Formats: sequence, C-alpha cells, structure tokens
Amino acid sequence: MPVSPVVLGVIVLVYLMIVFYCGWIAYKRTKEVDDYMLAGRKVHPYILALSYGAAFISTSAIVGFGGVSATLGMGTLWLVFMNIVVGIFVAFVLFGSRTRRIGVNLGAVTFPDLLGKRFNSKFIQGFSGALIGVFMPLYAGIVLIGGARFMETSLGINYDVAVFILTIIVAAYVITGGLLAVMYTDAMQGTLMLGGMTVLLILTYVNLGGVTEAHQALTDMSSMVPAGLAAGGHTGWTSMPALGTPIWWTMVSTIILGVGIGVLAQPQLAVRFMTVDSKKSLNRAVFAGGPFILMMAGVAYIVGALSNVYFLDTQGQIALDVAGGNMDRIIPEYINSATPDLFVAIFMVTLLAAAMSTLSSQYHTMGTAIGHDFYKEFLKGGKSGKTISVTRLGIAVTIILSVILAYMLPISIIARGTAIFFGLCAAAFLPAYAGALFWPRMTREGAIASLLAGTFSSLFWLTFVHAKEAAPLGISQAIFGTETLLTGTWTVVDPILVATPIAAITAVVVSLATKPMPEEHLDKCYRGCIKR
Repeated sequence: MPVSPVVLGVIVLVYLMIVFYCGWIAYKRTKEVDDYMLAGRKVHPYILALSYGAAFISTSAIVGFGGVSATLGMGTLWLVFMNIVVGIFVAFVLFGSRTRRIGVNLGAVTFPDLLGKRFNSKFIQGFSGALIGVFMPLYAGIVLIGGARFMETSLGINYDVAVFILTIIVAAYVITGGLLAVMYTDAMQGTLMLGGMTVLLILTYVNLGGVTEAHQALTDMSSMVPAGLAAGGHTGWTSMPALGTPIWWTMVSTIILGVGIGVLAQPQLAVRFMTVDSKKSLNRAVFAGGPFILMMAGVAYIVGALSNVYFLDTQGQIALDVAGGNMDRIIPEYINSATPDLFVAIFMVTLLAAAMSTLSSQYHTMGTAIGHDFYKEFLKGGKSGKTISVTRLGIAVTIILSVILAYMLPISIIARGTAIFFGLCAAAFLPAYAGALFWPRMTREGAIASLLAGTFSSLFWLTFVHAKEAAPLGISQAIFGTETLLTGTWTVVDPILVATPIAAITAVVVSLATKPMPEEHLDKCYRGCIKR
C-alpha cells in the first residue's frame, strides 16, 4: 500500500525544517566575509568529513553512476577505490594540509583566490573564476536531474516542477547563509544519506536471497548482455570489460580515472580544506570520510549492478530495458519497485539530501567564483567592497543557468556530465594546484601556461576527438566534414589522459624557462610548510 500523502508530507516537512534550521543558525553566525566564504575557518573535523563527502557523493554518484554500474557492471567499484585513496587520503593528508596552511598564510578565501595569490596573478584568479562560473553549471544541472528524476518517479509529479522545487529549496539557504550554512546542512544530510544507503544495501541482499546468492545470480546473467554492449567489450556484470575495447576505455579512462583523479582539483571540495583550524583536524576527518565514501559510492554501484537480478526475477528484463534505455532512471525504478513504500518515502529524503548537499556546495562555489574572483578581484582589481552582495548575485545567476541545463540536457547524461566536468578540472587546475602546493620553483608564467593549455586541450579533445561529445555537438562535422578528427581507439580515450599530461608538461617547461618568483613571496606562501 503506497504511503499516504499526509505521511509523505510530514517526512518531507520535518526534513526541510531541519535543513532551514541549520541554515538559520549559519545565517546568525555569519558576520564577516570569512564566515560567508570559509565558515569562519573553525569547522569541526566530523562536519568537514561529512560535508566534503556529501558534496562529493551526490545524485550523480547514486543515480548516475549507479545506473552506469547497472549497465556496464561492477568494474565501477574501482572508482570507489580511487575515491577513497585519492579523493580522501591523498586529498586530505597531502593536498589538504598544504591547502589549509598556504591559504591561511595568504589570506585566501576561495580556490581561485589561493591560486591567484600563490602565483601573484589576477589573471589566474579571474580566469579560474570564469571557468568555474561557465562550466560548473553543467555539473549542477546534472545533479538537479538526478534529484528531480527520483522525485518524478516517487511522487508522480512533473519533472520540470521537480527541478523547480529542488532549486528553490537549495537556493534559499545557500544565498543567505554562505559556506557555514552549506557545511552545517551537508553534515546533517550526510548522516541521513549514510543511514539510507545502509538500509538499501541490507534490503537488496534480503530481496535477492543473500550476498553469495545475489552475486552468483548476477554472474550467471553474463549471457544476457545486450548484443550492442557485448560488441563494445561488455563481458558480464561481475567482470571488467575486455581489455582495450571501447567500453573498457570508457570504464577506465572516463569513469575510474576521470572522476577518480579529477576529484583532487574540484574547487568546491578543495575550499573545504581552508575551513578547519589545524592539520590535526584534517587527519581526523579521514577516519570519517573514508567509511562514508565506501558506504555511499560502494552501495550505489553494488545495488545498481544487482538491480539486474531483481528485474530479471520480477519482470524478465535487465535493468536498462526496464528503464527504457535511460540509465538515469534505473536506480529510481529499482527503489520504487524493490523496497517498501515507507522506505521509498524515506529514501526520497536521502536522495534530496544527496542532491541538496552537492548543489549547495556548487552554488556557493559558482557564486564566489563569479562575485569574488572574477568580478571583484579581476574586473575591479579588488576595490569593490560588496563581496557578499555580489557573491549572492553570482549564486542567483548560476542557479538560473543550471536550471536551464537541467531542462535541456539529454537522457543518460548524469555520469557522463560528471566525468566531463571532473576531467576538465583535472586538466585545467590540477598541475597548477599541485605546483602551487608542492613546487616553489613553479612560476606565474608556468601556472598561466598550464591553466590555458589544460583548459583548451581538454575542450578541443571533447569537441573534435572524443566521440561521445564530438558527434552530438556536430562542430567537427560542420567544420571538417567528419564527426571526429581522429579515428579508432583515440575516439574513446578520455580527455583527462591527454589534456592533463599536456598541462603538466607545459607547467614544468615554462616554469624552468622563466624567472623564479621572489624569495620573500615564496617564504610567505610556504611558512609552516617547508624549510627554505
């Protein structure tokens, strides 16, 4: 028997009351620019870990990559490994401590601000801010899609209405409370997400007769792989695709490496390292962040793949067929079909929490990138004093852009869109970011050259070589009369494997060929980090 609208309404109302209470507390505590931009630099390790994890693991992971796992198999679990090793351990222990220390030394309040001040370049700060403002709405748009698709399936409401409702709720507390509101609500939402995913995993194994039985049944389904996927290298849902095939390249280069490495250069995540008061707090956060990522991403990918067993038993079809060929509908369809009605209502709140936690981080990052980094620091030369007001306006503008994209983007876009943005960030930011933290010899010219080389080589590869983007865009076809400029394996190699090395090599070559930055500036940057 479906949950009554009254019960569902009460669940959602209680959830929203808690969200807005967290936002209200943050609003009352937001007095200075540092409070709005960096949560006062005194965030508790637990809040940092859950906020970081909740911002990282969104509906793009649960709905989008869960759908990819249902389609391509459990090879996606290698991404969980990368998420924990790179996204948590390397990010917090290596990158996080340096980011926090150098950020404090330079008084940086955003990710572009950190790069700009480390290399003493308004151009780097302005270009980075513009890049975030232009391309992050794509990532925000696909997170909106994930949350709205589940609301559409669970509540039976129009998809467009679901997008609108979700946007209004998130915008209300991000615009008013800044990063403090984002992190408070993220921590609360992360706790809900952890509970919801734990119950989902248990219910899935109970429905399928146990852990061993469920996985064996999925293994035995290898003969049911659709012909088109089999031709692309799909060998079954419990094995990796055949080495060197198009699906293998998609799995390894786009999903595992693209997202697994790209996380290090995510502006909305990197800025969180500057919100704590000590290196010890970052190290403590690892112990909460690692298990959280394991449960959130790991459960989504396992359940996604095992949904094939459930749908075969109940409907005689694999998951992709049940979802009408749209990977983004697989997880919502599974939740609504395989779990009790009361859990569907509760899990809807879990998905809302996942969407809202990531969206709030994205909106805040986009707003600060446009308002603080691009407008105030780059265009106005740091002379405009209305930082918070301009940032709030920037948030409003990017919210509108992300909503438009959520209405326009095609089906099965969530995982691909996530990988595109993560790969672009890795190519554009990672070499300059790593150099800023660990290589004093890296120069302003080297950072600028790396930033430009990574950005434009990544965009070039997406537009003219990588078939999944180049063919639908049609730019290569219009200019050169061919869908892609290269053929064969090159068309399935993700831009991150080409553009990021180009950016890194450019950074090293140009830095070594140009004059080192002043010693007194470097001493200020690395004070408390390394002996010089």
